[in-house]
Amino acid sequence: MSKGLPKRSEDYAGWYNELVKKADLAENSPVRGCMVIKPYGYSIWEKIQSGLDKMFKDTGHTNAYFPLFIPKSYLSKEADHVEGFAKECAVVTHYRLKNDENGKGIVVDPEARLEEELIVRPTSETVIWSTYKNWIQSYRDLPLLINQWANVVRWEMRTRLFLRTAEFLWQEGHTAHATREEAVEETIRMMNVYAEFAEQHMAMPVLKGVKTESERFAGAVDTYCIEALMQDGRALQAGTSHFLGQNFAKAFDVKFATQEGSLEYVWGTSWGASTRLVGGLIMAHSDDNGLVLPPRLAPIQVVIVPIMKGKGMEPEMLEMANKILNALREKGITVKFDDRDTHKPGWKFAEYELKGVPVRLALGPRDVEQGTIEIARRDTLTKETVSAEGIEKRVKDLLDEIQNNIYQKALKFREDSTHEANSLEEFTEILENKGGFVKAHWDGTAETEAKIKEMTKATIRCIPIDNTLEEGKCILTGKPSKQKVIFAKAY
Repeated sequence: MSKGLPKRSEDYAGWYNELVKKADLAENSPVRGCMVIKPYGYSIWEKIQSGLDKMFKDTGHTNAYFPLFIPKSYLSKEADHVEGFAKECAVVTHYRLKNDENGKGIVVDPEARLEEELIVRPTSETVIWSTYKNWIQSYRDLPLLINQWANVVRWEMRTRLFLRTAEFLWQEGHTAHATREEAVEETIRMMNVYAEFAEQHMAMPVLKGVKTESERFAGAVDTYCIEALMQDGRALQAGTSHFLGQNFAKAFDVKFATQEGSLEYVWGTSWGASTRLVGGLIMAHSDDNGLVLPPRLAPIQVVIVPIMKGKGMEPEMLEMANKILNALREKGITVKFDDRDTHKPGWKFAEYELKGVPVRLALGPRDVEQGTIEIARRDTLTKETVSAEGIEKRVKDLLDEIQNNIYQKALKFREDSTHEANSLEEFTEILENKGGFVKAHWDGTAETEAKIKEMTKATIRCIPIDNTLEEGKCILTGKPSKQKVIFAKAY
């Protein structure tokens, strides 16, 4: 098969868009800004969902589901929240259609206007906190640790498959606590859960930090985040965790009776990650030949391709292939046996290379005679011929090796693409000629942050939480600064 992908080095955006389509991950839908996630792409999302869901449950969270529609009055109860999302909201104004009296098809029935408009959820803080008012009465009801898997709508006009769409899939956790300390601890815990998942499952190294005031979530006191670096030198926010303080508790009057008998507002958090992670997975690892998937998230970890001569497969080859297939499955490996006779082996090789299958096993007549099999690994595009005896252990070890190799490669790229700037000239030169993360001093003001963004298109991705204090001067104003922050151009 002809892949026909643009080269990353020449047209990164075109390479990404074509790869998403040619690898059968997603396509544009009839609704502008929305996407159809195809089975192979959805399988990757299911792997992400499964891994995160287990980590959430291991940390004490349970799943629930809340309505898609939010009364407009709910959204307006928290001033910063509504201001942050007002321009992105889709609004339902009517509840019925009717046939046009002039025979021009279906029209909105003007008599069916809603008494109060409904907002298609851009995020669920308001509807969930209105529910928590009924669920929380005393300290015995806390902490309340809830997550939901859902879709949200944020009216985006400039969209890109997986990275930014009007509708996307995600999870959103919403928790309530008796004390500020518990809520802050939960916020940081969930940031660490996201970081662990990104690095151990996605093989994607991330920086952990706190957002500046201008970049934090609307209605939050603090926003913690993980930031990853894509191969074009741009940053991707891969997950956020928000300390909400008592803002939403006060907006929706969510109080609890303490052990001492007093009434106090609860403390809240929210945190989320979305199908944007699929886009990050693609951009962090893939190459000019197609997807490169870490084994822990690959829908197919191993494919067996028989090299058939003539019209069909010899019984001995089929027997050997099935033996290997069963041995791999017993080890918990996801494996596909591609015995289609409608495509030649070379076509299949190219297809699975494009789709990022980590390991390919090729089995021909000579292999059957000699008891061998050819192993090809997607990450390095190298091949070797090994004994078929005990192949399951070799493959299992190889999958772990590939997972680690993909991570180490991404980590080295990030380290090589992280720079320090001590002047605005140096800062600008790095962004224009190198890209990547740039560590630089900032005077802590929103005005300076906005001016740097206006001048360079770079934003402060985070204030690293593990940063050591380092006295210096802001690259723009020359004012004192106590630590360097992370700048980058971003998606």
